[in-house]
Amino acid sequence: MPEVTAEKNEQIAKMNFGSIYPHYLNRIEKHGRTKEELDQVILWLTGYDQNKLESFIAGNGTFGEFFAGAKIHQNAHMIKGVVCGYRIEEISEEFALYRDCRRMEKLIDELAKGRKLEKILRAEKN
Repeated sequence: MPEVTAEKNEQIAKMNFGSIYPHYLNRIEKHGRTKEELDQVILWLTGYDQNKLESFIAGNGTFGEFFAGAKIHQNAHMIKGVVCGYRIEEISEEFALYRDCRRMEKLIDELAKGRKLEKILRAEKN
């Protein structure tokens, strides 16, 4: 597995969120999912409200700013697996931005693959 580096973390931090969001949307819509479902998944992970998310979608902020202001869901640790060659649960706290970005991409992957929202939004098992 590739290693996360400070350079990769910084590269992600500088990317404009609004420039990447349309790619997420296109990916899930090709599989019959909706913008509302995509937004629900992102809002669950980040704790943002729709207005704040729309501001980022409009291009008002980088991924660094996006995740710096997010209140990552308490169940985000349950998001596991490999995205872009990186095992999410092995990405160190030092690279929390990179890890959180990969977590979001994992959720988007699951949405595109038709997984039920209840499963994607990782409810605690009683």
